[in-house]
Amino acid sequence: MLVTAKLRRCTKAAARTASKALRYLVINGHLAVLVADGRLVRTGDFLARIGGSDLPDGKQSWFGRHVAKAYRAATGRDPLRVWAQHRTTGKWIEVNVYGAVEDALYSGLFAYPGTRHLLAGTYTEAA
Repeated sequence: MLVTAKLRRCTKAAARTASKALRYLVINGHLAVLVADGRLVRTGDFLARIGGSDLPDGKQSWFGRHVAKAYRAATGRDPLRVWAQHRTTGKWIEVNVYGAVEDALYSGLFAYPGTRHLLAGTYTEAA
């Protein structure tokens, strides 16, 4: 019993001294590895990939909402969520992640009027 209490006390002390980034990485678990490898993407990463990284945070947020709605309509369940640092404020926020070529990403791109202009460029480059 004494060993368990001491182990718990040491674990809590180590957790308090760990950086915030490390704590959130541990919370994300294997999903963090998939995001780092590019097998799962955040909507902001997707926008950066197709040339929409200059969109204001408000438009990127609304795009993410449209993608989540399209994902729920297609699959009937909520998307996976991970903790990530906000690109401008640095605060830790919970964001949705999707497969790298998820149909919902393109559906959200078309559904939100603020990102439709990026859709034309995507298909022109692919041709």
